Parts: sequence; C-alpha cells; structure tokens
Amino acid sequence: MTQNPPERQDSPEPQASTDLPVVLLVEDDGLLLMEAADTLVDAGFEVLEASHADNALSVLESRGDVDVLMTDVDMPRGSMDGFALARLVAHRWPGIPVLVVSGMGTPGPHDMPDGARFIPKPYEPSTLVRTLRAFARRAA
Repeated sequence: MTQNPPERQDSPEPQASTDLPVVLLVEDDGLLLMEAADTLVDAGFEVLEASHADNALSVLESRGDVDVLMTDVDMPRGSMDGFALARLVAHRWPGIPVLVVSGMGTPGPHDMPDGARFIPKPYEPSTLVRTLRAFARRAA
C-alpha cells in the first residue's frame, strides 16, 4: 500500500512528455531502432517508432505533434526508401525538419530535400542528439 502513492506522484509523466520534442524515428533494423530510440529518450525526446516509410506516413497522418523526422535510407519493406520519404515529408509537412542517416554512402545532389541534414552511420550518439536538438529548436 505504501508503494502506490509514490507511483501516483511519478505519474505526471504524460504532462511532462507534452513538452518534449517529438521525433519520428524510421529504421528497419530492430536493434538500431532500439539503440537510437533509447539514446533519444535518454536525451529528453519523445520517440515514435516506424519500421518503414509507409508506417511513418501513417504516423504523420494521424499525429500533429511530430517535431522532427529521422529516417534511415535503405528500408527494403515499404513502398519507398528514406530519401523518397524525406522528400515527401518536406513537401507535405514543410515544418518538419528531416534528418537522414545511412551506412550505405552519401546522398547524391537530388536525393535530399532542401534543409535536410545527413549523418553517416555509424554515428556518435552525441552527434545525433545535438543535431536533433538543433532541428527541434528550428521547428519550434
């Protein structure tokens, strides 16, 4: 019985989470998705996860609180890769900054939309957090 009140005192979590920047994280590799999500949550972000572009579009269409999109490039499942997703999001949701990550090389001249940023994998968690914080400030 004495443990219930402390749990209730900790429950203002939903109110606090509304102030956190919301990152939509799109990654088809489950382990990388989990690692990136953990890094971002630890840094103070709210993270929404999607395993491919089609899932990400469903999230964007159903939620109006996404502040930043972070997407991998090579995602075999779904109807498009991360570059196509980045361009579509920049067109349909121009207020959402886009971060593209990939271990498969660097983007070509027309792969990414204007204003998008690219980080090669493997990336340092601190680089990821710093970039997404800057994007979240820009989106605010």
